[in-house]
Amino acid sequence: MRDLGRAVTPALNDLVSELGLEIPVLACHQHFLADIGKDLLNSDHCALRDLFRRTKVQADIKRLIREFGGKIGLQIDDARQTVIAWQEMEDHTYQLPPGKNGIAVVRALSQWVIDYHADASGLDFPFDRPYFDFFNRCMIGSKAIDAFLRIPSDDRKVTGALKRLGRILTKVACEVPFRHIIKRLQRRAELFDELRDQLRTAKKLPENETVADIDLMRKRFYDWTASLKERRPKRGPAQDMRDAIDIILKHIDVHGEHLWGHVITLPENAPSRMRLVSRTNEIIENFFGTIKHGERRRSGRKNLTHDFERLPAEAALVYNLNQPDYVSAVCGSIDRLPLAFAQLDKEEARRKEKGLPSQKMSNLDKILQLSTSSLSSADRHVVRTENMNQRIIKAARSRAPHVAC
Repeated sequence: MRDLGRAVTPALNDLVSELGLEIPVLACHQHFLADIGKDLLNSDHCALRDLFRRTKVQADIKRLIREFGGKIGLQIDDARQTVIAWQEMEDHTYQLPPGKNGIAVVRALSQWVIDYHADASGLDFPFDRPYFDFFNRCMIGSKAIDAFLRIPSDDRKVTGALKRLGRILTKVACEVPFRHIIKRLQRRAELFDELRDQLRTAKKLPENETVADIDLMRKRFYDWTASLKERRPKRGPAQDMRDAIDIILKHIDVHGEHLWGHVITLPENAPSRMRLVSRTNEIIENFFGTIKHGERRRSGRKNLTHDFERLPAEAALVYNLNQPDYVSAVCGSIDRLPLAFAQLDKEEARRKEKGLPSQKMSNLDKILQLSTSSLSSADRHVVRTENMNQRIIKAARSRAPHVAC
């Protein structure tokens, strides 16, 4: 099971060729999707990010949040409770309270807009599109502000604060460059999500996946590929859609033969005649993440570069001691583990006596060989709630669908 890197792919092919064995080499479905997604979405997503930076939308919202926080001052704890109570209100007038309580609600609305990372699934780009999520929150926030302004607050300062936020979000809702980029990005994202659905990685993989599931998935994948070729515009103005479909088809042509073959036949004396291997190499990569998490807890350091440069590669094998069959093969039992290490030290000492080079290699030698806040935690508990989401979304849906520019 490999990724789709330019170094790993030929290296594995050469290894299999040298061994002279028929070893199936499979491409990780997760990396396959990630490569296609980046080719499809990276250009537009970066353009959207740059547009947000040029218009300084996020910076202006953060500036408002800090200003509103200064106006609330030491009454911030009471203001947070007011926001929680406002979220739970059932009225549909959407009129904001006066005074610092109203300022606190506008501040929370501003924080909700820039808390777009809450919409992420944790899979990173291209499975998560953070600036696309930021755009959606800006649009929802702009529509919600229109609803809140239908019946303005009795306090002119609260209404003024709400209008100031609305003017910032209007840059997103009304500027033509945003519309062009979002239209193209959304079209390509929908195509990418179709591909994800075909390989069923949009959801957590079932632990009880069967051979029949794999066969059905493979058939549907190739049926979808055939339909994609038919949907490809042959002429006309749909150049972007043609390019997007061509990107997907090219990846399938190059890596398609390595996407399948997960059913491995075992020898006749094996307990089971067949084994179904995973469709991704996430197990290995997640294991590395587990090691990093343990090392970070041990050292308390965020940057682990220094630690991992000096961590022996064999340290990963320590986790195998949780497996009884591994312990049995290495030393018989955990009680005999010190004796096994003593034997290794004895052999190393014997090599030194004979003047032979050490079998141990430092990590430095291996490296040389390889070389040829605007949202505090307290506010987050207030802003990142289902009540807050529902309150803002309902307000956005209660107004006309188009923003007046």
